[in-house]
Amino acid sequence: MTDNDRLTEEKIFEAATEVFVDKGMDGARMQDIAIQAGINKSLLHYYFRTKDHLFNAVFEMTCRKLLRKFAPVFDENLSLEEKIRFFFREHITFLQENPKLPAFIMNEINRNPDRIKKLIKNIDIEKKWLELFEQHRAELEKYNITKESLPQVIISFAAISVFPFAAKGILEVFLEKTGTGFNRFIEERKSFAADFMIQAITHNTDTGK
Repeated sequence: MTDNDRLTEEKIFEAATEVFVDKGMDGARMQDIAIQAGINKSLLHYYFRTKDHLFNAVFEMTCRKLLRKFAPVFDENLSLEEKIRFFFREHITFLQENPKLPAFIMNEINRNPDRIKKLIKNIDIEKKWLELFEQHRAELEKYNITKESLPQVIISFAAISVFPFAAKGILEVFLEKTGTGFNRFIEERKSFAADFMIQAITHNTDTGK
């Protein structure tokens, strides 16, 4: 692939991500993406023959980008607490930069669950969970977290970050009544969520549960 090809693909990915997130798979048109990328439709079809092919490529690229962004979570030199704080800081910042992404993913899951399941199967999530567990086995076991319950913990982390963005419209009304703006709430959440989850995890010590 030439440098020019790489540049064109990057422009297409950028444009397609924006159009797909804004309009969804059904609402997006290849013409819209071509215009957004500043290229003609024929050139777009040269790189990606169908909208399905382009959607799959964009979704997989987004997943890879997320994994790269959170790579430090799997750094064995970081403590468990440092990883938790890193996750919430970076995940919430990522959602601030891509606020429409949670709604887009939920819509696509509901619209075509089989497509999303198939795409996610290409990512070895279980391997990453086990890697994280082995790095902190003694500490996690002390907190009564097992390999089997670790997915519950990790998914709870993600939900705590994602929910405010998925429910932004309703949350903004509620926050306005309490005198707190949404942006301020999100900034504070980066540290609050980390403190909350660290306390929730460590509170399980010696409970026998």
